[in-house]
Amino acid sequence: KRAQGGLPHSLWETYSAFANTQGGVILLGVAEAADKSLYSVRLPDPETLAEGFWRAVNDPAVASVNLLKPEDVRIVKSGGHRIVVIFVPPAPQALRPVYVGGDLYAGSYYRCGEGDRRIPREEIDALQRRAAEHGQPPL
Repeated sequence: KRAQGGLPHSLWETYSAFANTQGGVILLGVAEAADKSLYSVRLPDPETLAEGFWRAVNDPAVASVNLLKPEDVRIVKSGGHRIVVIFVPPAPQALRPVYVGGDLYAGSYYRCGEGDRRIPREEIDALQRRAAEHGQPPL
């Protein structure tokens, strides 16, 4: 994600999708070329972007749970620019679905190929039942 104007809204859908599937890496400060390769772009202030991410991921109105450890968010040099790399681990079954925007049904995503898809209501209900079986209260 380019992220040249700040944290992109779609970042949160991707955070939810990665957390609800196998995990993944979010790159801020990259763009995709016509041949699908990635290249870095200049970020005005990667440190401020990373700090804004930490504030947001810890806000329950943005993300239902913060799964990250400090070492999961890094600023690295790539192609002459500094980019923000966010490693999102898969959420434990008891915490799924991880949702964003404060709305369990509208904010729960999963990763499908290269895109994020909303989890259907019936699948969310099934995840809730499984969490209850693990002794977790419903979200």
